[in-house]
Amino acid sequence: MKNTGLSEQEVLDILSKYKVQDVSYDRVLSAMCTIPHPIAVEAHAMFLEANLGDAGLFLGTQALEHEVISMMGGMLGDPSVHGYVTTGGTESNIQAIRAARNSGISTTPNIIVPQSAHFSFDKIADILRIEVRKARVDEQFKVDLGAVDSLIDNNTVGLIGIAGTTEFGQIDPIRELSDMAVERGLFLHVDAAFGAFVIPFLDKKYDFDFKLPGVSSITADPHKMGLCTIPAGGLLFRDPSHLHKLQTETPYLTLDTQYSLSGTRTGAAAAATFAVMKYLGWDGYSQVVDSCMKLTNNLVKRASEFGADSLIDPVMNVAVLDVGDVKRVRKELSVKGWSTSITRDPMALRLVIMPHLNEVVMEKFLQDLEQVCRTIT
Repeated sequence: MKNTGLSEQEVLDILSKYKVQDVSYDRVLSAMCTIPHPIAVEAHAMFLEANLGDAGLFLGTQALEHEVISMMGGMLGDPSVHGYVTTGGTESNIQAIRAARNSGISTTPNIIVPQSAHFSFDKIADILRIEVRKARVDEQFKVDLGAVDSLIDNNTVGLIGIAGTTEFGQIDPIRELSDMAVERGLFLHVDAAFGAFVIPFLDKKYDFDFKLPGVSSITADPHKMGLCTIPAGGLLFRDPSHLHKLQTETPYLTLDTQYSLSGTRTGAAAAATFAVMKYLGWDGYSQVVDSCMKLTNNLVKRASEFGADSLIDPVMNVAVLDVGDVKRVRKELSVKGWSTSITRDPMALRLVIMPHLNEVVMEKFLQDLEQVCRTIT
């Protein structure tokens, strides 16, 4: 940093040179984040200085957060839930499992997660010093219930189900996991970071949320299909006692205790989430999801015509295609300017069809994908 600052225009010009190095979202089919809704951007800017880590100074922002938790809870089966706006799925998952661990009685606790679980659970194993046991998935990439049952022992403090897996967009059998959790007296966390703002708005209905008696907590990310600004996650608990298990004394702040993982917390994310949920409403989100699903189903249909078959029928707006030499296909698509990703096992081309995509962009992508597939094969 120099002694004399630059002019505003000079700074903006420098920023622009960095910005153009970023990939434009309209060429991205690999990310579960998207361009935020304009009203979310405006609301975010209005509350930039609000710190929910010292919420007594920002009572209006705190009230917005409470409204957001209630709205997300209502969307997920119970508006009376308890929780807070997090930085995203990783923090939400860490805190949920921390609550499960702190509520248990084992000195050597373990949790059971599907093999398809997000890599945040590997971080959880390291941070919380808890054993994370991974249950195999079936041919539809949903967790195998028999495998889950076989891994439970007296030190198990929680089960995890995924509602919208990162790689396949699949939904685990949450109803059966709920029954298992109730029968065994276990905490059940549902990682719906992606699925929370998709599954309620699908034509086909799935059991995955607080309507099921065994579901203890849910992760939901507004900054994914919720069209909110980054970072905006959500952690919801059915029972307030689980939230209380996360409390730390904060004697020098305006409130005596704090239950969030981070100290300073942006209130802008809560305001942005409130704004976009109020603005779009149920009908607006239904239209967004419907549009993404139409693009996804059309992609799968068209790709099959040139031999790129889907490994499963898309459950949500994630398509997984068998394109043969997937690494080479991905590389060639990258040369053409497309950002795609690859699943681990089996290895296939993974495409996430987010709201920043449209028919024109998808038609161009399909043309390039067909050309690449035909050239390589």
